[in-house]
Amino acid sequence: MKRLLVLLALALPAHAATYYVTVAGLGGEPDYEQRFTANAKDLDKVFKATGPTAHVTTLYGPQATAAQLKTTLVAVAQQATATDDFVLILIGHGSFDGTEYKFNVVGPDLSAADLAALCDKIPARRQLVIDTTSSSGGAIPALEHTGRAVVTATKSGTEKNATVFARYFVEALQDPAADTDKNEAITAMEAYTYAAKKTAAFYDSQKRLATEHAVFNDTGRGEPVREAGNGSGQLLTSFTILRTGSAQSAANNPAKQALLAKKEDLEQQIDTLKYNKAAMEPGEYKQKLTAALLALAQVQEDLDK
Repeated sequence: MKRLLVLLALALPAHAATYYVTVAGLGGEPDYEQRFTANAKDLDKVFKATGPTAHVTTLYGPQATAAQLKTTLVAVAQQATATDDFVLILIGHGSFDGTEYKFNVVGPDLSAADLAALCDKIPARRQLVIDTTSSSGGAIPALEHTGRAVVTATKSGTEKNATVFARYFVEALQDPAADTDKNEAITAMEAYTYAAKKTAAFYDSQKRLATEHAVFNDTGRGEPVREAGNGSGQLLTSFTILRTGSAQSAANNPAKQALLAKKEDLEQQIDTLKYNKAAMEPGEYKQKLTAALLALAQVQEDLDK
């Protein structure tokens, strides 16, 4: 029960704002430069369309330097609050020497430890780092932290080939099919699952041996996993990356923002309860789940008016 209360505390606050930082690192070749920049620009457009509570910074080309990324993250640390969400997306190439992961940018490359130190100073209690680069799995040990979900395109630092995961992660935020529960909100888990499946299908269609296997760690400890279960996946499931349709309209309507925040809080409560069903008394679980579902139905009715 103590663990359940901690998880609920992480899930419950209404999020005043979301800070999105996207970085397209060095491509090395014109094709990669163009691809990475296009992905970053697509995300910039998607995030800016979410409304006034989105604070969006996108770095690509000459702007995507180690110094500029550090400056950006320092600024987020000064502006964000504990109840805000923070999303960092890395696109490009990474390297791993057997011990240390580095993200390839203009100027000195940034190590996973460098990135973790900068993220640690950001007060947002809920953080999401999406590292779509080659060798990105090697960054997880340094980046994992309580309240931070880390998604990587590769399962380890030794998967060093260029990845396609970024392409499908961007697509997930543009394709209504990614919203599997049809609640007009795409969570980090939905986007991850969509991108991972599309990536696997890509290699199958090309009749190529897959050189990347996406994983995540959202518990702040232990080894990364490929699927939710045994406590993993709770933060990803409750972390809304963006809203769509009427939910996005509600987010941009001051009169409905409080209702939308309450809806998300209730959905997060329900997800947390379901993940912890086995650790609860059946009667207590049923009582709390029923109460949350009834409250959610009422909020949805109010939003639809």
